[in-house]
Amino acid sequence: MQPVKNLKLISIGLCLILSGTAFAQDVANDQADVWSVVERQWEAVEKGDKKWVERFLVDEFSGWQKNSPAPRDKSSTHMWDRFNASQGSVVAHELYPLAIIVHGDVAVAHYLYTSAFKDSEDDVEVNNGRFSDVLVRTEDGWKFLSWHGGDDK
Repeated sequence: MQPVKNLKLISIGLCLILSGTAFAQDVANDQADVWSVVERQWEAVEKGDKKWVERFLVDEFSGWQKNSPAPRDKSSTHMWDRFNASQGSVVAHELYPLAIIVHGDVAVAHYLYTSAFKDSEDDVEVNNGRFSDVLVRTEDGWKFLSWHGGDDK
């Protein structure tokens, strides 16, 4: 009986190790997926995609950029995006990920950025800043629930 008991313990231990490895891979995959969404959102803004707000933000979105007097919902974010697009466009950006935490179906991504905005008179302003984004897993993949950040000015 002793060898069978040891075999059961070894089997249980092996299952725990493998499930821990699978969990670590799942977290790493989720982190990569979250970061991909952050990058795609920035790319959509730079390309002038007028539908990025609808594609990347959940309906319950509430984000607070540093240059805003209060948090903005999805509708307000869309309105201000249209206004900013009428003033000029983002012509380049670079993102610097700092930390991505995934807890179940919620993720937080902290990162720094550099972006260049060209106004209607062809003047370019380069800004550096930081964001903390909160994303949730939906049927359509990860989407933004909230964010906070902006220029370091």
